[in-house]
Parts: sequence; structure tokens; C-alpha cells
Amino acid sequence: MTTTSVGALLLCRADPETVRPVAHLLQERMLLVPAGDGWSVLVPEGKPWRKHAREGSGGTPADGNAGTAADGNAGSAADGGAEPVDRVVGGWATALAVGSTWPVLALWWDGDRSGYTLASGFRRPVGYIWLADGTPAAEEEAMRTSAVRLGLDPVLDVQELEALTRADPSADADARLRGLLAVLTRAGVELPPGLTPGEPADRLRSVAKVLPRAELIEWAGWRDAVRVELDAVESGSLGPWVLGPRARAAAAVQVAAGLPLTLWGARRRSGGWIAAGLVLLVQGVLGLAYDHVRSATGGSPRNGG
Repeated sequence: MTTTSVGALLLCRADPETVRPVAHLLQERMLLVPAGDGWSVLVPEGKPWRKHAREGSGGTPADGNAGTAADGNAGSAADGGAEPVDRVVGGWATALAVGSTWPVLALWWDGDRSGYTLASGFRRPVGYIWLADGTPAAEEEAMRTSAVRLGLDPVLDVQELEALTRADPSADADARLRGLLAVLTRAGVELPPGLTPGEPADRLRSVAKVLPRAELIEWAGWRDAVRVELDAVESGSLGPWVLGPRARAAAAVQVAAGLPLTLWGARRRSGGWIAAGLVLLVQGVLGLAYDHVRSATGGSPRNGG
């Protein structure tokens, strides 16, 4: 890492098919690449952060008050008001995690510091920072919390992570991030060659573009975002029950059961049975209508036939 190296990687504990619909909602151009068994990595295409490392900043990546007002004003003057890379990718990680059931680990570096932000659901993000020479600059407890949220081994993995929080003159900030990734390999992480912490964002983007299974994620409006979400559901394990012959059969059964049940409840003047019948009837009708519309507009082909 040089003083001008600024970059980031977003590690998601889910496969690309699962990450894709949520990543669209960030409204940022990114490259999505498999990163091991049950992991994906998002490589930002743009650089919506401050071009230069900030100086004299404190706090952790998860701390919204990190940095000083003077530093913020200097960044605004020099870089059009852009925020530091840790805040930008920390916000992305939080947005991804809130909209999903899997954690997101944002690795970042800006020439003067390196670190990570871990977001998981609605819990407060945690993070850690190393100065360029590898000096730890955060609380050790954050590392233990990260291990728990990532489901790492509470003994072996935690021991190795805690070693990253101790002084080591031979390990700079890049080496600290590589050490973190080495621990994560036991959890299935396998970054593609060339996607290395400490590299400039332009180089990471160039490497990701030529990877065989890389795909571009870009915002194309809310209509396309909803369509992507529907495609993800239909191509998943619930797909056969949402679209296709099995879904139509289930909807028909609901209609066939709901109509007589509603009539029977009406004859007996039973509000409970009428409500139950109407629920089945409405669900069945909506299921048939959804299948018809999605089939006509080219729904997921995996569930047809």
C-alpha cells in the first residue's frame, strides 16, 4: 500500500445469486464475484470517496463521529465534499446487512490507515483500524465481537484475531488485513487472485472485470429492482411454489377449497369460517393471476415445465 492507495472490498457471507438483488438497491455500479464457498465479494466500480487519506482521524470505522470538523472541511474543499473511504463502505455494508440475513465485511484502506467494518442485521456495526505501519488503533473487544458475528471458532480463530490487535513491528496495515483474510479462509473465504487489500481501486476494478464469473451490478430504477427481486425468489428454493405448474396447482387447490368453505360459513353465519375461506380464495386467485402475469412477461424459466 502506498500513500495514494485508496480502495475497498465488500465481503458478503452469501452466494452471488443471493447478494445480487440486495446489491442493486445500493444504486452503485459494482462488480460481483464469487469469493469462496458461500461467500461473494463486491468490487466498487467508481470511487465515491475522498481521493486522499485523511489525517489526524480517530474512532473506528463504525463510529459516525470519527474524524474532526477541520478534517471534514479540508476534505470538502479538496475533494468536493466526499467522505473518507471507511465511512462510504461502512454505509454500504450497513445497508446491505439491514436488507438481508447475512453479515457484510467491508475491508478498506486509504494510505494512512487500513481496517474493516462488519455489519450484521440491525446491530450496531463493529470495526477495527490499523495505522499504515500496522499499529492497532481500536478496541480489542471489537475483534472478539466480530468473530462471534461471523460464526468463527471461539478458540482457535479468536486467538489468531487477537494477535492482530497486538503490536508487531514486522506487520504493516496490509499484512494485518491479509492476516484477517487468512483466518476467514477457514470459514470458506477465497478471494480471486489479484483482489488484494492495499491495491488501488482502479487495479481492483481491472482485475475483477476479467474474472470469468464476474457480473456488473448497476441501478436501473425501481421497476427493474423489483423484477430482480422476483427473479431471485423464483429461482430459489421457493420458486416452484411461486411460479410454474406446482404454483398453479397449489393456487387452484386454494380456490377449490376456499370457495365452498366461504359458502358453508355464510350458510352457518360463521364469521371465522367465512374469513378462512376468503383468505384461501384470495390467495389462490392472486397466485393464479401472478403466475399468469409473470409467465406472460417472461418470469424465471427455471420453474417452468
